[in-house]
Parts: sequence; C-alpha cells; structure tokens
Amino acid sequence: MKNYFLALILLATSVCVHANSTQGGQFKNLGPLQVHYIAFPSTFIQPTIAKAYGLERSNYKGIINISVLANKRGNPALKANLTGEARNLLGSKQTLEFKEVIDGDAIYYLAQVDYRNEEVYRFKININQGNTYQVLNFQQKFYVD
Repeated sequence: MKNYFLALILLATSVCVHANSTQGGQFKNLGPLQVHYIAFPSTFIQPTIAKAYGLERSNYKGIINISVLANKRGNPALKANLTGEARNLLGSKQTLEFKEVIDGDAIYYLAQVDYRNEEVYRFKININQGNTYQVLNFQQKFYVD
C-alpha cells in the first residue's frame, strides 16, 4: 500500500504543479525538522484509497498531507503531534484534525478542509516532535473540479 499511496501523492503533486506553478509538493526546513506538505482536491484520489484512509471524496473537500522528517542525513520519518487551522481570506476558520498514517518507513499526517471554487486558505500547522515545537505556514488556492 505504501508504494501506491506514494505514487498517488506524486501524481497529485504533478497535477497541482501543472494547475498552478506555486502549488505542488513542497517542503520547509524548520529547525531540526524537514516538513513536506501538499494540499490538493480530494477528487484526485481513487475511491478505494479514500476509503482505506478514511477520507471523504468531494468536489468541495481538500486533503492536506504533511510528512515530518529529521533534517539530517537520510531524512528519516518522525512521529509528531500535529494540530492546525485553515483560514480563508474572510477569516473563517476550520480546525484541522490530523490522522496519522504509518506505511512501512513512511509516516503521513492527513487532514481535510472544506472549500469553494477559487477559495484561498492560509494554513497554520503546529508541529510538536519530542522537545521541538515548530509552526508551518502556507497558503493554497482550491478549485472545484
């Protein structure tokens, strides 16, 4: 299943990059952490994958995928506690509830957000990993399929 999910994320990244050059799989170095993140429409994934990971597919739901890696040689995946919120440009807030997915050596944190066509969200993700606390901020514009 790991390779299939990884292929799915790579496909979603590729589609997002073509849709908007500022989108796609991205990462930020946050102190001792390397945090990879992507947000994309839930319709990009197949129904069987959505069901396997407890995700809802909808033209009005996005998926946020976060991976926390050690910012050192080999970049091993790390377990972390993630909380966060998404705010649209009008200030409406959605609390993000992350699900941890462990698939072999990979660890993913998945959350969903409701959106409307061409709605822009600013994400603030709080990452607690051991004694380390970091904040990931990014912005994403969503489109309805």
